[in-house]
Amino acid sequence: MTKFTTEEVRSKFITYFKANNHTHVPASSLIPHNDPSLMFVNSGMVQFKNVFTGQEKRPYNKAVTSQKSLRAGGKHNDLENVGYTARHHTFFEMLGNFSFGDYFKEQAIYYAWNLLTKEFELPKDKLYATIYHTDDEAASYWKKIAGFGDDRIIRIKTNDNFWSMGDTGPCGPCSEIFYDHGEQIYGGLPGTKDEDGDRFIEIWNMVFMQYEQIDKDTRIELPQKSIDTGMGLERMTAVLQHVNNNYDIDLFQEIINFTENIVKVKVEGEAKFSYRVIADHLRASSFLIADGVIPSNEGRSYVLRRIMRRSMRHAHMLGSKEPLMYKLLPKLVDLMGNVYPELKRAESFISSILEQEEIRFKATLERGLKLLTEETETLTKGNELSGEVAFKLYDTYGFPLDLTEDILKNRDISVDHKGFEEQMLMQKERARKSWLGSGESKTDQLWFDIKEQHGSTEFLGYTLNEAECKIIALIKDNNLVNDIKEIDTQFLLISNQTPFYGESGGQMGDIGTIFAKDSEVEVIDTLKYLGSIIVHKCILKKGQINVGENANFSIDIRYRQNLRIHHSATHILHAVLHEVLGKHVTQKGSLVAPTYLRFDISHSKAVTNEEITLIENKVNEIIRDNHEVNTILMATKDAVKQGAMALFGEKYDSEVRVVKMGETSLELCGGTHVRRTGDIGCFKITSESAIAAGVRRIEAVCGEFVIKLMREKDNLLKSVESSLKTNKNELITKVNNILERNRELEKELEKTHLASLDLSIEQIEKQAEQITGIKLLHKKVGNIDNKILRQAAENLTKKLEDLIVVYIAEGIGKLSITVAVSKAITDKYNAGIIAKELSLFLGGSGGGGQASLAQAGGNDIGKLTNIHEKLYSLLTVS
Repeated sequence: MTKFTTEEVRSKFITYFKANNHTHVPASSLIPHNDPSLMFVNSGMVQFKNVFTGQEKRPYNKAVTSQKSLRAGGKHNDLENVGYTARHHTFFEMLGNFSFGDYFKEQAIYYAWNLLTKEFELPKDKLYATIYHTDDEAASYWKKIAGFGDDRIIRIKTNDNFWSMGDTGPCGPCSEIFYDHGEQIYGGLPGTKDEDGDRFIEIWNMVFMQYEQIDKDTRIELPQKSIDTGMGLERMTAVLQHVNNNYDIDLFQEIINFTENIVKVKVEGEAKFSYRVIADHLRASSFLIADGVIPSNEGRSYVLRRIMRRSMRHAHMLGSKEPLMYKLLPKLVDLMGNVYPELKRAESFISSILEQEEIRFKATLERGLKLLTEETETLTKGNELSGEVAFKLYDTYGFPLDLTEDILKNRDISVDHKGFEEQMLMQKERARKSWLGSGESKTDQLWFDIKEQHGSTEFLGYTLNEAECKIIALIKDNNLVNDIKEIDTQFLLISNQTPFYGESGGQMGDIGTIFAKDSEVEVIDTLKYLGSIIVHKCILKKGQINVGENANFSIDIRYRQNLRIHHSATHILHAVLHEVLGKHVTQKGSLVAPTYLRFDISHSKAVTNEEITLIENKVNEIIRDNHEVNTILMATKDAVKQGAMALFGEKYDSEVRVVKMGETSLELCGGTHVRRTGDIGCFKITSESAIAAGVRRIEAVCGEFVIKLMREKDNLLKSVESSLKTNKNELITKVNNILERNRELEKELEKTHLASLDLSIEQIEKQAEQITGIKLLHKKVGNIDNKILRQAAENLTKKLEDLIVVYIAEGIGKLSITVAVSKAITDKYNAGIIAKELSLFLGGSGGGGQASLAQAGGNDIGKLTNIHEKLYSLLTVS
């Protein structure tokens, strides 16, 4: 049996099916496109889901893919086993061949058998097949094609060999191919009591989609039968490299050996598991970041953080004192960057995020581990760590719950999940509960029906501002209707063609007017559904509108022109950001409005004022150069080859529209643009801020809105000059003088306040109240700074050994409480406790501090009249 590298296995699989007239479809993003039921793509069929259901048509009926997949959240949560078993991974590659109504069982089995035994040269006596127990047809093909007897065809009654999309929809029996690693390894055949052993390993699964589940009792034959298959690349490579553990294949071994050279700890004993965890999680983290996920505490971003922090904890176990993961990235890019170019494109950004997250976590890791050690010192095998401590580790030290469990695993100590979840009720959903899916609402079947019946809407707006169009559908309250009669009714309108641009690619939709016979409709927004149905959001202003009639569609030209200006400016800005900030910059989101633009980018630090100035200058230079803006239709792969920027999350057809602005910018874009860059007029950045870890937001205005902004700033400047009785040349000097004088006055006021609160021992003795053997000095004061009250109170308690000072400062709608206790009596009277109780009494949330000095707040001014009684009760109880 020939030994193949991982790259050769992947290549041979794809080449084999391409030779058998399958279209090679590139891997989709790990983030499911328009599928709210999934957090991550976890199999090869996900990108074809709508093809299998008949909701989407493709220009091919046979496909082959190598799909990057991830299982670490929701149903497929394999995280705790990764690194410790032979075949659990977070990230993995799923090889698959698919048929959409073309070939079926016999051909699928033939393709699989021929590839395994002839191309990969697997010994036939090492292979077994499973089928669904009633699938006699599949059994007959296994006998015919592979020559199997009944002893090599295992009938399985469970749902392991019957696949379905859900309670309803396409479904069908499965047939799996198993490989025998040999009797030297423990394990039994599928269906036996020893099936969970490692001897017999599933290497290929074929799903025969031949039924449609109507309801729980009704299943009918599909008119178009399909094939969905999956072969785990890592598993297959292990077989072909004569190893039984996926982590022993060349791909993982290269990463592990590279890590060992940095860490200088041998790959043996417990360290071996840490190396495996790091190798696996490096792949998962890097590919997720490349596909646009950034670590945070919500949804799929939290899953990424869990994966990253688990690997970082294992790096810590290996003795790594400095961030490690980003140092391993070049090796991963070297191994997988040619197959997945997104890794190369995003390498510097991935590196930055890996390093930042590890620095952030290392800052709390040691302290968190110390707390965990202290809290588990008295716990023994079989005991449980309280949910409160687990939550503190999570909330204060950034330990995901499964990381805490991972640490305690070897000691056989569990975690109180119920207690942990109770602590989480006051927080946003995180960890297991944070699993939010893709965040998109399910596409209504209504839109699929409209597209099936009428096809896509033809967009005329690249060349026309108005056109006669036929109304093909009206929707009110999510129902199709034949007409709209009531004035001021809001509804949706779909036509066969339209000059109105439907919101997409960040550009807002058009507004305008529709006229039909004696009716008038105001279009207040334009949307896009299923990528190609343009939907007008309307209000009936006059008359009646009917399905089937022709109408004049007219956009608001000024509104559209301002959209064009800001959209073209985003393209120029994107190109300039690459030049000024670096090639790592990728677009994370955008909004093109008629009055401004918003552009979110991957960048790990704030953009400096100097960089902003340089960006503005370069954008305005390109505008002044008045480059021609051209649009070209070309094949997607050709556009990308020419350097056109394709945006993450966008789904492109085989032919795309490329927008070219001189030699400056080349992007795939379906939006509307100016004719020449000079039409933009001018460009000004109005704000730059962080919106997430590693993501910056830039907002800017163009054209007339720059002039408006400058006019507003000029008016503000004149108003300030008038108020300060100066001119712009002297303004900075005048302001600095005022600030300096203000600081001097503040210092004088501080001295005055301190002097007014300072008392001699005799004055204290005279003003203080005697309570249970101590002296209480309680004063209501004005809106004095907390720092002064703290200093004054502390000064007084140093003069006597039995004094408690309480100041209540009344500000605008709020109260400030300062409590100081002479150190000689802090064993009996605690300033922190007194301050907290007073705060709660006065409507605050509590406070605290040291035993000798504490501060807190309140807001119930009405209760001040009873403050003396509250103080008396506190001190007599103490």
